[in-house]
Amino acid sequence: MVMSREQNEERIPSVRIDNSTFERVEEFKYLGTTLKNQNSIPEEIKSRLRSGNACYHSVQNLLFSRLLSKNLKIYRTIILRVVLYGFETWSLILREERKLRVFENMVLTRIFGPRRDEVSGEWRRLHNEKLNHLHTSPHLVRVIQSRRIRWVEHVARKSNARRNIE
Repeated sequence: MVMSREQNEERIPSVRIDNSTFERVEEFKYLGTTLKNQNSIPEEIKSRLRSGNACYHSVQNLLFSRLLSKNLKIYRTIILRVVLYGFETWSLILREERKLRVFENMVLTRIFGPRRDEVSGEWRRLHNEKLNHLHTSPHLVRVIQSRRIRWVEHVARKSNARRNIE
């Protein structure tokens, strides 16, 4: 893929490196991540959320099994890993953070289900504050931020180690 800031540049049908010729494409999928010449992060996040939603529906029977407790291990170990794949390259803006929070609250609401009000006896959907109380793990956006910091520290350590070798 050839990336350029110039939108009107001359269309080159292929790229030649040494003796190899590579076809020029607008986008391609690499290890589950769609890479585009426009580097569209919102589209990638939408794709990851669709994959996370599909993953949720595929493990839905496990989540509602009476044999398992609602400890959310399935959510954290399966669904979140699908959603967060390749997040190190995301530059999040508030719109994307909101989409991630909405997805997380939607899945947690489905997992915890409605609760019966002790006073009136009516079934009510859980509000976000109650979900936050029941789900003690950090929010999805906080997980992304902390893991990105860890990843940057790892890259910095690698760079320092390589400088010391040379």
